[in-house]
Amino acid sequence: MSLIAGSYERFIWGFKLKPVTYDPSSQSLTLTQLFSYPSHIAPITTVAAAGPAAASGSSDDTIHIYDLSSAASLGPLHHFSSSVTSLSFYTPPNLSFPRNLLSAAADGSISIFDTEPFVLLKSFRSHKKGINDLAVHPSGKLALSVSRDGCLAMSNLMRGKRSFCCRLGKEATIVKFEGSGEKFFMVTEEKVGVHLAEDARLLLELENEKRVLCAAPGESGILFTGGESRSITAWDTNSGKVAYCIEDAHSSRVKGIVVLTKDDGGGDDDPYLVASASSDGFIRVWDVRMAIKGKPNPLAEANTKSRLTCLAGSSLKSSKRPQIGKSDPKEEQNVAAEV
Repeated sequence: MSLIAGSYERFIWGFKLKPVTYDPSSQSLTLTQLFSYPSHIAPITTVAAAGPAAASGSSDDTIHIYDLSSAASLGPLHHFSSSVTSLSFYTPPNLSFPRNLLSAAADGSISIFDTEPFVLLKSFRSHKKGINDLAVHPSGKLALSVSRDGCLAMSNLMRGKRSFCCRLGKEATIVKFEGSGEKFFMVTEEKVGVHLAEDARLLLELENEKRVLCAAPGESGILFTGGESRSITAWDTNSGKVAYCIEDAHSSRVKGIVVLTKDDGGGDDDPYLVASASSDGFIRVWDVRMAIKGKPNPLAEANTKSRLTCLAGSSLKSSKRPQIGKSDPKEEQNVAAEV
């Protein structure tokens, strides 16, 4: 299992989560650093990981690609004229290597990249203002995005264009699909709306005490949220109630949450692992089953001594290795005119 984190100080951090001993039954874990260096010339705003591939986006208008298996940087993608605000890999259910990388930018555009190798396929404008977050449906056929223009948009990824847009009552900052794709979650300040994906109907709202800055869907209808409360809250999205909570998980705001054991192919006896990153510089790994009995101690932690801004993780193994290709200018399609 690998973790990648970005920081305000322009540094990218890579970690490998390993058992302390070779005993398979041991739950003692350690975060071993893979790399750490200033990969961008401006603060890192978003990171994504799938299989051995990882990516980081920044307000320096670039995306950097990494090979987690060899702890190597593969270089930047230069296709942008504004800050990269959100990244998301799409991996088909039967594959261990991502098929596409999607990026959202501060100019309201969405870009679709092939990953074998990394080349730009299509770029189109989905919003009039900067995109806050982007979520790809498990089918890979559509994506949802929320923006500073106060709108929720749905994009057809097969055709590479926006297919639907509606104005929200408040600006949303986060959007995530449930693992099955039947529901999606949308964050507006301290509230999380649970929506039916078929018609975007609001099913229920989850009321947090303070502003939510990150969210990660788990299994069995669980949604993990973190933010200015400094805690990690697990919500039962079927009932709208708190399932359990890790109080004061960090000394400062929680900026990233990753469910590590999802799709890793492990057995039922594996600990249910969740990682969190905070602007206090710490990355911590938790066995959330212990949170039901009380506040657990982290199974592993690393102090980056940086103001962390985002976190991503991957537990899928693949024999393929990511590489950057040379884009054919004739095949690239420019950003469409403003909507």
